Amino acid sequence: MSNRISHWIDGAHVAGSSGRTSPVFNPATGLRSADVDLASAAEVDTAIASAKAAAREWRSASLSRRSAVLFAFRQLLADNAGELAKIVTSEHGKVLADAAGEVARGLENVEFACGVPQLTKGGFSEQASTGVDVYSIRQPLGVVAGITPFNFPVMVPLWMAANAIACGNAFVLKPSEKDPSASLFLADLWKRAGLPDGVFTVLQGDKEAVDALVAHPDVAAVSFVGSTPIARYIYESGTRNGKRIQALGGAKNHMLVLPDADIDLAADAAVSAAYGAAGERCMAISVAVAVGEAGDRLVDAIAARLPKLKIGNGADPDSEMGPLITAAHRDKVAGYIAAGAESGARVVVDGRAGDVPAAGFFLGATLLDGVTPDMAVYTDEIFGPVLCVVRAGTYGEALELINANPFANGTAIFTRDGGAARQFQFDVEVGMVGINVPIPVPVAYYSFGGWKASLFGDTHMYGPEGVNFYTRGKVVTSRWPDPATSTIDLGFPQTR
Repeated sequence: MSNRISHWIDGAHVAGSSGRTSPVFNPATGLRSADVDLASAAEVDTAIASAKAAAREWRSASLSRRSAVLFAFRQLLADNAGELAKIVTSEHGKVLADAAGEVARGLENVEFACGVPQLTKGGFSEQASTGVDVYSIRQPLGVVAGITPFNFPVMVPLWMAANAIACGNAFVLKPSEKDPSASLFLADLWKRAGLPDGVFTVLQGDKEAVDALVAHPDVAAVSFVGSTPIARYIYESGTRNGKRIQALGGAKNHMLVLPDADIDLAADAAVSAAYGAAGERCMAISVAVAVGEAGDRLVDAIAARLPKLKIGNGADPDSEMGPLITAAHRDKVAGYIAAGAESGARVVVDGRAGDVPAAGFFLGATLLDGVTPDMAVYTDEIFGPVLCVVRAGTYGEALELINANPFANGTAIFTRDGGAARQFQFDVEVGMVGINVPIPVPVAYYSFGGWKASLFGDTHMYGPEGVNFYTRGKVVTSRWPDPATSTIDLGFPQTR
């Protein structure tokens, strides 16, 4: 194996010293393409020491300097978007168009962070009391960490790092060990943009590195995106260690289709949102809830579209859906299809029998009808190209089903009735809602996050809430009196 993927510490590639590595595969071929170093707790200590030293300097950098670095990074990211998309495709497997879209959405977050002089403005009250002014400021936390998932190796790190760095923090990234190369490409772009060494760090690793980051006394905050069990673990571990935590967990996103909906529009949306990136998205539609007579028409329309999907190597521009991330995950998803059939669901289209490449970790698009809330294909986050259709007699039944689910990341409604859509956005207990929009990922100047078991912590990610997460407020009360008027007053301060 010739390719070794290392860490990025203090502005340079640093080979691992733990003696532990993990294989990296090209999911489209099934071939091992590299080995990635896995950091030990001692290596985490070294990286955090570098970040801590850099944070002191970066905090003192003017807003103009920080903004200039962000603008330069934004341009470099745009100029190298195609190359970065190819890296994502080679290690994750998603098709090039999808990878390019991921880079573009990450770029939006960088553009938002370029406005840091405006985003971190405080307030000022002159003459709050006689001769007294009061003002608020926001200051960085110091060293912050981000633990990111395999399914978005560019976008999610940029969700975190752009705001964290813009606000004056040093950011330590622990990417997924399944597709780690994009993180090093980003590190090089940050350096070329003029970011001081140590302000952006990449620690490759697994659970040992995660535990070390979450427990480290010099890490002030941790952001995480991944499965619910790990999100809960990081939230509980981090808060016990006195850290600020935002941990985004799993999802079971429902798409409600009312009888008056444009069925062709709904079917196109369902296919796009369920099978894009082979279903490996936390905002993928995994359940279509068809109300009344919409059911048969929707199932038929979706089923008619699936045989036309072009499944293949993501590097092929004609491919529309690529492989799953690993062979083990592909087999796990196939096991859910079998379990669904055994529990009584009707396999309308079976991805296990689809026309897919023999090499690589491929599975065809699958459609299950007649799914009920007690089946594992409904209760579990499958994270693969499987769409379940649940039938409901009324809007009320459908709403109750969605609100009863422990996951509450995203949802959507398809209807031509504006009143029904408005009622749904009012009633539904989910963090992100789409109206005739199947994947309602907020634009960069809003914030991303679900409710219930899809989020642990008090703030959503990126946007205005991201700025608040990576800073803390301070209020200053100021007076410049004439020394001749100074007196002793032991009473509690009052405004006069």
